[in-house]
Amino acid sequence: MQKLNEGENRGIRKAAKIYVAGHRGLVGSAIVRSLKDKGYSNIVVRTHSELDLTDQGAVRSFFEAEKPEYVVLAAAHVGGINANRTYPADFIYINSMIQCNVIKASHDYKVKKLLFLGSSCIYPRMAPQPIKESALLTGPLEETNEAYAVAKISGMEMCKFFKRQYGDDFISCMPTNLYGPNDNFDLENSHVLPAMIRKFHDAKVSGAEYTELWGDGSPLREFLYVDDMADACVYLLENYSGEEHVNIGTGKEITIKELAETVRDIVGFKGEIRWNTDMPNGTPRKLCDVSKLHSIGWKEKVDLREGIRLEYEWYLSQDKKDLKL
Repeated sequence: MQKLNEGENRGIRKAAKIYVAGHRGLVGSAIVRSLKDKGYSNIVVRTHSELDLTDQGAVRSFFEAEKPEYVVLAAAHVGGINANRTYPADFIYINSMIQCNVIKASHDYKVKKLLFLGSSCIYPRMAPQPIKESALLTGPLEETNEAYAVAKISGMEMCKFFKRQYGDDFISCMPTNLYGPNDNFDLENSHVLPAMIRKFHDAKVSGAEYTELWGDGSPLREFLYVDDMADACVYLLENYSGEEHVNIGTGKEITIKELAETVRDIVGFKGEIRWNTDMPNGTPRKLCDVSKLHSIGWKEKVDLREGIRLEYEWYLSQDKKDLKL
């Protein structure tokens, strides 16, 4: 079968059936919003109670019944440093099962195109900065999220090898740290930015004199507003068919200390930030090289301060019992 060329665009009909796996999460919900905004009218979704993606039989029955033409695999078992350190077996097992089942079913049921979402945390811990796509599998992983990383790398490699062996139009992207509507604000399992919003908000409401954050604030991180990420994903679905994955990010970084001060300012907490240096920092630096994405024709729109303000406004608008707290 003829291989698809990098950058080739075969077009997607607006009425094409598109299955978005993980539509309730931060990433999946944003992708659904983006697809709808762009006029795609036949989007298929299932909740976890309706379809357990770790159940191979259930996944195959779903594909047999629905026959989606396009698949966006945004479903994943995710969490921050604490969750990854505490439940590594869950992270590798659940993510591996989801990926294997959905990718194989997409092949067997002749899906026209699949987009798999990785994560920039699966690059080597000490990868040269900014991180190029070619850095994958070139060094040891960050041990605090090793199980998750191994699973996600396996999913990306599956897409590459199904493309190489069968000519399947299965592509992968590598989003940087994401934040925005439908984020997880659970302090035990959330990522750094929503955790900061929650901590500073709670401290503000309680009148606390200080709030404590992990590490020493020195690591550098890149953040992308989730609706920008979703726009990039749809753009790649429409315009990219290369074998190599594509980084999705801003190419800009900020220290965790600077991030904390920005979030504190936006939330309006007036107290002190105390750093618990007995807790881990995680990867020292993690900045994506986004020159490939820019060369394909996409660039982000929302800057970090505006994005944090939008996320905090969304957080305040929610009934807290419905949030992941």
